[in-house]
Amino acid sequence: MTTHTLLENDYATLVYHPESGIVHHEFRKFIYGDALREILEVGLTAFQQYGASKWLSDDRKNSAVPQVDLEWAVEFWVIPMIQSGWKYWAVVLPDKAVGKAAMMRIIENFTQYGLTIEVFDDPADALNWLNSM
Repeated sequence: MTTHTLLENDYATLVYHPESGIVHHEFRKFIYGDALREILEVGLTAFQQYGASKWLSDDRKNSAVPQVDLEWAVEFWVIPMIQSGWKYWAVVLPDKAVGKAAMMRIIENFTQYGLTIEVFDDPADALNWLNSM
């Protein structure tokens, strides 16, 4: 399967899967602030540019998202993502318990936007699920 790298840095890799319309991030370590916002903004641009509808979050190496970043995402990112066609979200939960708990709260919050969300332990399973949608 072909992928296009959208962004790569010390914190994360963000790729686009053109055959399936998936934007896919893999966090390499705890990410927050400007680094997190950059990933989300580049992903939003990809949704708008390519007509994507699916996002794979591989958050195994991440932890709890700081409240200020969550508030930013809710205010500036979620609605434009929904308006750009976001329908499916596969989440590979963080390895750490505090990160898992925080991500589960985010997922609960994001269901109000009509997203179909599934949680996974393995990114390959998450990708397979998104490909089947």
